[in-house]
Amino acid sequence: MSLNKQARDFADIQEIIRQSDIQMIDLKFTDLSGRWRHVTLPARTLDSRVFTEGIGFDGSSVSSFQRVESGDLCLIPEPATCFRDPFFERPTLSMMCAIVDAENRQQFEGDPRFIARKAEAYIQDLGLGIGKALFSPELEFHILDHVAFADEPNHSFYFADSREASWQSGRRDGVNLGATIPHKSGYHAIQPRDSLSDLRAEIVMMIQDLGIPVKYHHHEVGAPGQVEIEVLFNSLVHSADSVMLMKYVIRNLAHKRGAAVTFMPKPFYGEAGNGMHFHQFLVGQSGEPIFFDEADPYAQLSTMAYAYIAGILDHGRAICAFTNCSTNSYRRLVPGFEAPTNLFFSLGNRSAAIRIPKYATTPDVKRIEFRTPDGCGNIYLNLAAQLMAGIDGVLRRLDPRTIPGMGPFDVNIGNERAGDLPPIVPVPASLGEALKALESDQEFLKAGTVFPAEFIKAWIKGKQLFEIEAVERRPTPFEYRLYFDL
Repeated sequence: MSLNKQARDFADIQEIIRQSDIQMIDLKFTDLSGRWRHVTLPARTLDSRVFTEGIGFDGSSVSSFQRVESGDLCLIPEPATCFRDPFFERPTLSMMCAIVDAENRQQFEGDPRFIARKAEAYIQDLGLGIGKALFSPELEFHILDHVAFADEPNHSFYFADSREASWQSGRRDGVNLGATIPHKSGYHAIQPRDSLSDLRAEIVMMIQDLGIPVKYHHHEVGAPGQVEIEVLFNSLVHSADSVMLMKYVIRNLAHKRGAAVTFMPKPFYGEAGNGMHFHQFLVGQSGEPIFFDEADPYAQLSTMAYAYIAGILDHGRAICAFTNCSTNSYRRLVPGFEAPTNLFFSLGNRSAAIRIPKYATTPDVKRIEFRTPDGCGNIYLNLAAQLMAGIDGVLRRLDPRTIPGMGPFDVNIGNERAGDLPPIVPVPASLGEALKALESDQEFLKAGTVFPAEFIKAWIKGKQLFEIEAVERRPTPFEYRLYFDL
């Protein structure tokens, strides 16, 4: 049975409630950190005013949305996003919501989903013949059998475990059948080593029932339960909505099956981390491909595609404040693993921040893949920042082939430099470096008032105060090992 419900307005929602015997209406919205929040209404109390006036909530209590003295916000549900929610016992219809100011009913400038909508509108208003940007995200994450962690004044620890992990191979308690995955050798592993294929298939079937087309799923490189699900192309906001919905399904279905899920970029020392690569391209007003040019001898890319690449690379360090916005992100972005640590482009080279897939040869699928980002953050801001950077390159008519250090370089620069290459700009080494880059390079984000200046300022302040400083001030277990007896 399909969980995806087609609706355009309140009348359609009423009909779905009647036909499906819906008892509850769940209204979902995204906070600044990138988590869904929700409020639930009895279906019998739902009326048309909810879709015009909204449901009020205290924005000052949600992830630094608003000041206490002006915290009243309202949720306006969007009927087109409705779906039969599979994770409630009582029949529940869920909808994603826009956030408006309770006083004037204007769109709330701090709503990440609204910022993403403004980015989409901005590129259409430039007069460049661009219709929309299309994105295909690759979701990498770990499915774990046990997770425990604590942060107290006198102790801190984390413990995460997977039945697939290489460290399980020596267990002698109970039955050990030896079906573990060696260190960094999980890529496309098959059963019985891949113990998660059935759960992934169940997740994918539910995702498809919710109207999100899936390209494929497989085990990833990391031995302790690392997997990947890749979905097909969609517009920016729809892709971001899909990621939010997929995370919801993945976490809740795994939880029902006695497993835990994390999208942390680096949950295990020495193992592959979780990225979220984004395949992307622009199309014209009628959907025609505009990234393809058969005459280009290197990668069959158009002038606009090269300019878009240059924009992302030129602003790469600044947009990391949104695409890699956790302190943990920079434990993944280290040399020696597949995560790219240098801002250059190449054809088929996975050590490049931007890769042009060799197998994407026809005009309708000619695209780039930005490999630096991860999924531990706000997907709406992540995608909007990428698009604004790329479009800035288009507006400035940049060409990465003429900018020293941008490429193309068809050698592995992840571990060591090969040949006489010009200096290449690295990704930031920490979240603090990324925020400093954003402080000095943000005008491209403020174009068209897509990212308000005050929003960027608040984002930097919040990340610095509540994440960077909070992490830096805490001793870690490894520091005890290093320094306890000195």
